[in-house]
Amino acid sequence: MRRAIQELSRCLPLMKRGLGLVWQAGRGWTVAWAVLLVLQGFLPAALVSLIRLSINRLTVALASRSTAAFAPLWIPLGLIALLGMFTFVLSSLLNWVRSTQTELVQNRIQMLIHAQALALDVEFYESPGSYDLLHRARVDAIAQPIALLESCGSIVQNGISLATLTLMLVAYSPWLPVLLIVSTLPGLHLVVHQVMREHRWRSRNTVHERRSRYYDWMLTERANAAEMRAFDLGAYHQGAFQRIGRHLRKGRLVLAGRELKAELIAGTVAWAGSLGGMAWMLFRAMQGLARLGDLVLCYQVFQQGQTSLRALLESAGRLYRSTLFLSNLFQLLAVKPHLIDGPDSRPVPHPLRQDIRFENITFNYSGSERPALRNFSLTLPAGSTIAVVGHNGAGKSTLIKLLCRFYDPQDGGIFIDGVNLREVKITDLRKRTAILFQEPVHYHETVAKNIGMGNIAGDYDPSRLRFAAESAGATSLIEGLPQSYETVLGKWFGGAELSVGEWQRIALARAYLREANIVVLDEPTSAMDSWAEVEWLERFRKLVEGCTALMITHRFTTAMHADMIHVMSEGRVIESGTHSELLAAQGHYAESWWAQMRASQCEGTCVEQ
Repeated sequence: MRRAIQELSRCLPLMKRGLGLVWQAGRGWTVAWAVLLVLQGFLPAALVSLIRLSINRLTVALASRSTAAFAPLWIPLGLIALLGMFTFVLSSLLNWVRSTQTELVQNRIQMLIHAQALALDVEFYESPGSYDLLHRARVDAIAQPIALLESCGSIVQNGISLATLTLMLVAYSPWLPVLLIVSTLPGLHLVVHQVMREHRWRSRNTVHERRSRYYDWMLTERANAAEMRAFDLGAYHQGAFQRIGRHLRKGRLVLAGRELKAELIAGTVAWAGSLGGMAWMLFRAMQGLARLGDLVLCYQVFQQGQTSLRALLESAGRLYRSTLFLSNLFQLLAVKPHLIDGPDSRPVPHPLRQDIRFENITFNYSGSERPALRNFSLTLPAGSTIAVVGHNGAGKSTLIKLLCRFYDPQDGGIFIDGVNLREVKITDLRKRTAILFQEPVHYHETVAKNIGMGNIAGDYDPSRLRFAAESAGATSLIEGLPQSYETVLGKWFGGAELSVGEWQRIALARAYLREANIVVLDEPTSAMDSWAEVEWLERFRKLVEGCTALMITHRFTTAMHADMIHVMSEGRVIESGTHSELLAAQGHYAESWWAQMRASQCEGTCVEQ
């Protein structure tokens, strides 16, 4: 029992914060909810008192055998009818208030989670433990503030009912309330331990629940449908889903069995207490010290009292459960981003007049023993286009993540016109940077909104949207859609689906819409055929005019158009020069160039044959 009390007291700060969220979501609704609950708390005692009065008057009327003696009976009966109507009205109002509160509170929690998800560093999303925490906060904790409020309300309501019923028992004997409470106390101990077991089980099995959702997603999502069938992977994923499901079901059934055992023990003790109270009251009635109405009242009070006390204890258990799950939400909200603006942060120099320099950068991802970059240095002169090529894992994409300040290097620094990137305002840096990621997001919105995401603060000026689309070579694609720029893309909402290359053109248009002086392109032509690549390259020079461009690519036919090409391997630059200089050097670049040319010629020959 001491442990249960300690656990409940430990959760008090979490309860306070949880109720604070409810209060912030809707103060007026919370006040209305509290008033209705207090009124409901007095109803059981009022009903029992009216029933006792009715039975006693009925007993007197039956004994007198006079019709006039039945007249006083109509008053308590009428009050019972009114009380029933009042109870119905209160219950309906409370349900309405509760529904409104639920909507407001869940919206409040979702806003907090979304704001925190956007504020956290990209690195947060690379840890499995972070995913588990985010999953528990989104799935388990989002409904807990309103559940916490419900539990507190139930405790208040049943506490008032129990207090008024207990006072009625005191009038007969002071030990009757003691018997009522003691007979229900074992339930508190059992409830708390059951809740603790459930919470520990949920925490241990978070990964299994996430993996179960993953297999379900693999089996049911459109993006996976073709490969599931092409490689006959359906049975494998179904089997994996069922294995995890059996494990989770077994755990839940064990918990349910323990809960049943606890309920049976608590119910037996409560029944014994109720039987003892009734036996004592029956003994007094046999001695002529109690009337029939008193006997009925004692029975009703014990039944109502035990119901209220049991509900109170169950609410305490739910309250404890809610606070345990709320700890996941508050733990998520307590995570602080490491990449924040300093007190003396400044805007990005605009326009760039000198260069962007990577100086002696060493960086490795969390959990990785091998550095992605080691003593890396690179200069991007202002107004130039720099291409970086290399095999997979050479560290090329890491440059983009560091330049956009998704991460900070462990050693060295990045400088824009001599200003350390750590001293630049993060929002201004990203506002002045146009990025095309290798796997751009597919926004299931209209074409106009898809492109407009490149400058979300803009006004979606049609002429600018068209210019961005034309710059990306997407005009003919868009004009061929059913509603042109108003066509919804993606299948989620019944829109038009695009190929990988077409999605990339839309993403390019989005990048061009941004008012940027730094352009970062990660594999800009990877999903384009050779004709589309030629068409895009014809526009490229004009598009990056006045900008400093960093282009990551595997295609040397794209890289050759840059002012300077750097070849990376194992986190370092191993060759630098123009296309012709690197070919003349007969190094790694030249070897890879001729390999690509031979592969291209072979492909063309095979097609002709």
